[in-house]
Amino acid sequence: MLSGADMIVRFLQDEGIEYIYGYPGGAVLHIYDALFRQNKVKHILVRHEQAAAHMADGYARATGKPGVVLVTSGPGATNTVTGIATAYMDSIPMVVLCGQVPSTLIGEDAFQETDMMGVSRPVVKHNLSVRDPSEIPVVLKKAFYLASTGRPGPVVVDIPKDMTTPNERYEYVYPKKVKMRSYSPPTRGHAGQIRKAVDMMLAAKRPIIYAGGGIVLGHASKELVDLSHQLNFPVTTTLMGIGGFPADDKHSLGWLGMHGSYESNMAMHHSDLIVAVGARFDDRVTNATEKFCPGAKIIHVDIDPASISKTVQVDVPIVGPAVSVLRDMIAFVKEDNSRPDKEALSSWWKQINEWRAYHGGRYRTDDSEMLKPQQVIEMLCKITGGNAYVTTDVGQHQMFTAQYYRFNKPNRWINSGGLGTMGFGLPAAMGVKLSFPEEEVVCVTGEGSIQMNIQELSTCKQFNLPIKIINLNNRSLGMVRQWQDMNYEARHSQSYMESLPDFMALAEAYGHVGITIRKPEELEEGLRKAFAMKDRLVFVDIYVDPHEHVYPMQVARGAMKDMWLSKTERV
Repeated sequence: MLSGADMIVRFLQDEGIEYIYGYPGGAVLHIYDALFRQNKVKHILVRHEQAAAHMADGYARATGKPGVVLVTSGPGATNTVTGIATAYMDSIPMVVLCGQVPSTLIGEDAFQETDMMGVSRPVVKHNLSVRDPSEIPVVLKKAFYLASTGRPGPVVVDIPKDMTTPNERYEYVYPKKVKMRSYSPPTRGHAGQIRKAVDMMLAAKRPIIYAGGGIVLGHASKELVDLSHQLNFPVTTTLMGIGGFPADDKHSLGWLGMHGSYESNMAMHHSDLIVAVGARFDDRVTNATEKFCPGAKIIHVDIDPASISKTVQVDVPIVGPAVSVLRDMIAFVKEDNSRPDKEALSSWWKQINEWRAYHGGRYRTDDSEMLKPQQVIEMLCKITGGNAYVTTDVGQHQMFTAQYYRFNKPNRWINSGGLGTMGFGLPAAMGVKLSFPEEEVVCVTGEGSIQMNIQELSTCKQFNLPIKIINLNNRSLGMVRQWQDMNYEARHSQSYMESLPDFMALAEAYGHVGITIRKPEELEEGLRKAFAMKDRLVFVDIYVDPHEHVYPMQVARGAMKDMWLSKTERV
């Protein structure tokens, strides 16, 4: 017989939850008292509730398991909304436990009352409310089941304070399974559709596999590599799919879209068959949909039927998990013992390699005394061997990291893709480091983004999280400034940071180590010094060229082949 608060904690234990991230307040104090009386579930006290959501998000992206957040009612709950929306846009499993005023006061504008069910509804996979303490185990089981199955996503659970009263006790039984009549995610793709897709793949002359975040979330990287090698097909990934296919694999074209590689965008535009797996054809990939890949037939594999033909009409839809559909495709290919037209593929690869040679990620250093951000990321990749868990915030530094860090493993690239949330990188790195304390965890950020959740340096000190922060300091909101350069005749309205802290001193004020790098000749030594301090958080403030742009960059409202390759070169 347990109180509602004790049920919540016991359920988390039974569910195998090791960490929850949160901040206490009046509506959840019964739950916090229950947490105090046990030691299996560890609570990480953040300094702002948004950071709790991002920590849970980072944990989920790196482990594949749902992250768990606990916050109080009103402002505590609303502070998590940006983090919830971040997870929702990228299909990240998360359960957010929100306190609520007592059920008898709901609707009376009580102190710290907010309709969190209504507030969160547009940015959650589902939300649930506890109406009776006895139903807590089933409600929580539903929340975790919904968050982690099908197309994953965040689930909010609203818990009125009187549902957790200590002196009211109920029978507790951990529900090992839960069934929801209206929710039945697919476990396999349609065999007939898969057969049809394979026939199209074997007949293609200029095929390309377009892999999204569903490859990473669906643990289908091995199968993707196998299919690509079986058929000798090139592979491009979305920003969210980075690492789902090894960057160093000879079949890899890198990632595609607005700042994707020249060869990947050109190959997509000129292909005759696109095999899209776990991707949603978002606007940062397609550019103008009416000009998107005009000569291509499209096969679309996705676990969410609502994503198929949502923005781009496809020819062969397949609803199912990426891993099982790819396995079935591989089985059909082996069963047929046939391969695509070897001569046509050879000609296709020749063209792709010419595109690759033409650009190849080039950038100019101009013999400048200013560091280029690309140089920093290349050196970071060299020093970490390409094996670090890398989180980013949002902006130019995010794009440079995606372009120049070579990710060969899934779940190592941790970024806010869909929502583009500044302030995500630091708390996300913290969530990763807690789960992988022996791994190198790096947050690449900019001076604009890092200040949005910089208070979490205090949490890092309390819980001894020795991450490495690489701050590409260009004294401006770099991506905003780039757009202003290109579209507003360099009218830099509010994009320059006229007053910045001494980040080295600020890091030291929080009890960490600060390093400043200003010149190219200081880069390698400075980074090696930072990474040699295994048990310390090191904030590396690196001054980079404030005038550098991210290229390639798609021409707005153009086709995928329409790109700027530099400030003066357009194709």
